[in-house]
Amino acid sequence: MDISPKTSNDISFDDFKTQILNDYKIAVLSRTCSLLGRKEVLTGKAKFGIFGDGKELPQLAMARSFKNGDFRSGYYRDQTFMMALGLMTPKDLFHGLYATTDIEKEPMSAGRQMGGHYVTHSLNEDGSWKNLTEQKNSSGDISCTAGQMPRLLGLAQASKMYRNLSNIDASKFSKNGNEVAWGTIGNASTSEGMFLETINAAGVLQVPMVISIWDDDYGISVPAEYHTTKEDISEMLSGFKRTDEKAGFEMFKVKGWDYTALMHAYENASDIAREEHVPVIIHVTELTQPQGHSSSGSHERYKSKERLEWEKENDCNKRFREWILETGITTDEELKALEKSIIREVRSAKREAWSEYLSEHKTLKKELVLLLDQVAAKSQNKNFIAKVKNDLIAIEEPIKKDLAVSSRKALRYVLGESFPEKDALLKWTNTFLKETQPKYSADLYNDGPTGALSVKEVKPHYPANTEKVDGRIILRDNFDKIFEQYPNALVFGEDSGAIGDVNQGLEGLQDKFGKFRVSDTGIRETTIIGQGTGMALRGLRPIAEIQYLDYIFYALATLTDDVACLRYRTFGKQKAPLIVRTRGHRLEGIWHSGSPMAALIHALRGMYILSPRNMTQAAGFYNTLLKTDEPALVIESLNGYRLKEDKPTNLGEFCTPIGKVETLKEGSDITLVSYGSTLRIVMQAADELKEVGIDAEVIDAQTLLPFDVYEDTVKSVQKTNRILVIDEDVPGGCSAYLLNEIIEKQGAYAYLDSAPQTLSSKAHRPAYGTDGDYFSKPNAEDVFEKVYAIMSEADPQNYPRLR
Repeated sequence: MDISPKTSNDISFDDFKTQILNDYKIAVLSRTCSLLGRKEVLTGKAKFGIFGDGKELPQLAMARSFKNGDFRSGYYRDQTFMMALGLMTPKDLFHGLYATTDIEKEPMSAGRQMGGHYVTHSLNEDGSWKNLTEQKNSSGDISCTAGQMPRLLGLAQASKMYRNLSNIDASKFSKNGNEVAWGTIGNASTSEGMFLETINAAGVLQVPMVISIWDDDYGISVPAEYHTTKEDISEMLSGFKRTDEKAGFEMFKVKGWDYTALMHAYENASDIAREEHVPVIIHVTELTQPQGHSSSGSHERYKSKERLEWEKENDCNKRFREWILETGITTDEELKALEKSIIREVRSAKREAWSEYLSEHKTLKKELVLLLDQVAAKSQNKNFIAKVKNDLIAIEEPIKKDLAVSSRKALRYVLGESFPEKDALLKWTNTFLKETQPKYSADLYNDGPTGALSVKEVKPHYPANTEKVDGRIILRDNFDKIFEQYPNALVFGEDSGAIGDVNQGLEGLQDKFGKFRVSDTGIRETTIIGQGTGMALRGLRPIAEIQYLDYIFYALATLTDDVACLRYRTFGKQKAPLIVRTRGHRLEGIWHSGSPMAALIHALRGMYILSPRNMTQAAGFYNTLLKTDEPALVIESLNGYRLKEDKPTNLGEFCTPIGKVETLKEGSDITLVSYGSTLRIVMQAADELKEVGIDAEVIDAQTLLPFDVYEDTVKSVQKTNRILVIDEDVPGGCSAYLLNEIIEKQGAYAYLDSAPQTLSSKAHRPAYGTDGDYFSKPNAEDVFEKVYAIMSEADPQNYPRLR
């Protein structure tokens, strides 16, 4: 359908009528999907439903102004918008409800997300970028309300970058920065800090975004008076409105049932944002929510009879229908005929989707029932297996879980038996699980040829007379090479620009590469990550700097809900290769010396977490990451910037391998594993242990996610038969994670002569001062005594008790 904006002045009445009726058809189509979708949940075919009913008209207006190359960053009410652009069909919607695991049938997530989460495919089958300027784009949705806002900022900022940067290949991503990023949010969610932080940042940056606020006066059961100052988000945000003297937002307020006003508002907003790079807010009021928030509850419980009656009378579809009849565009009979045909269309789509969803399961069920029958005939536990078979037969509409449960239970009844039919059942079960599990687990990382683990190690080269410099110089000069080599690379954060970051690892680079590529930001960690996420989604290579590791928790929700799971939740159809740069460990005080590594490891599966021991290793990680397309967190050692290191000659080229440990010292008595700043203490202790005859092997973990994919640590334990993991996280934190990887995953338990142990910081946050550091975190004496105690337990005669 042609959705380019037209007015009655430039098209005939017949074309105008066709345009209006097409819009009405989509509005009714979407509403019918909402109504029938809710029934599918209530009958048990779907687990949960959240729909876009009551928001149809403004989304039609937004779709009409949305152009190729534009990006949406929205939330779970936007189904009409997706349908209006031809990006989702009714059958797609129902496959999403049923959680179909076929990406061709359920293109939003292959069943990994509940319905109402929308995405378009940015990548070709080989993982390369499609031409995003030739399609209409939707970034992958998340459920957390307002969580889409930080990403929206970056999507809009990408247009500004493409308009202002030269020597950059934008052919697949932008046409002179003319693309608009369109955000949608419910009025209640504007209470979230993410929304307000994004509004402020967008006003400062002046980027082409249009934010639609769908205002139906409620946030689930809570009315606007509990959400918004003055109960009006437009009035609350009025200070952000631009003036002749000062930049800010353009703002529109329009009723959600007023078709012509909506069309004009969105056309104007699109022009302003697209041409002037001015952010726009459209506050759409007097909307309704006919079925309540979701299928988990009824709005009749919390809305008054007067409110419910008002919503019935002011439903946007009802008002649109009345306007069509009042203006004489068509007749009531024609609309009724159209509405009946739409109901038939949606019902047909629902039946087809359910049939397609079940077809694979029914075929597999037939195979399994036959196998169970054959096994039962040969087994001494025939009656038990027959019950499993009959229970499966009784399930008329089986799902994958039913098949897995039946086959695995049956195998229990043939333990110790041997006959060909059992072997066939075993093979069927193993094949089924092997083929099914990836449908729910694949694409957390890029396992293909462009993945990070495929980047080969390139060692630093050193001349005969190696120059020793501060570690920060190696970082700085390596970033210099990076920005020369990658025109689409940029870095930004608090104090990253003018002063070259707080440790001067970017010293002088803003003067050389300009304020767009090396830039300062406000103190706002969440939207710093949002900037990076959105720009990475549009082909740029952003390095987002969080000044200190302890402050990353301000941005953790965006990192875990959006960045880390993007590839997974889109079934590998979108990527955001964001690099997050920060620094931590071994300074002084509660908020400048933290090491919350376990919290990050468990929250950020889907990202790489790298903890280099020095700045050469860190520089190598940046070089590696820019050769791949995956997100990562690099934690530089906070107390290492002024320590002297040998300066390599191949800056910008050497690559630190991801997933590979490094043995810093070989030994025969015990394996010591650590990472980051703590390694210097471990190496000191290892030297001191030599004095009492203990030869420790020291391994640098380097990458915590993933850890040691080549399983070199277990090879060390095979030699030493003892293991101690040392780190600065709290007890039971990252050291416990590493021990689990070594003992359980790598199987090192088979080679141990002593109990595996960990040495971590104290359970509290580190205290201030040199003494605070010493008594809060592992020190060289702690490491020495811990290792000595392990050896003393094994050989008390040669290593008598120390204390």
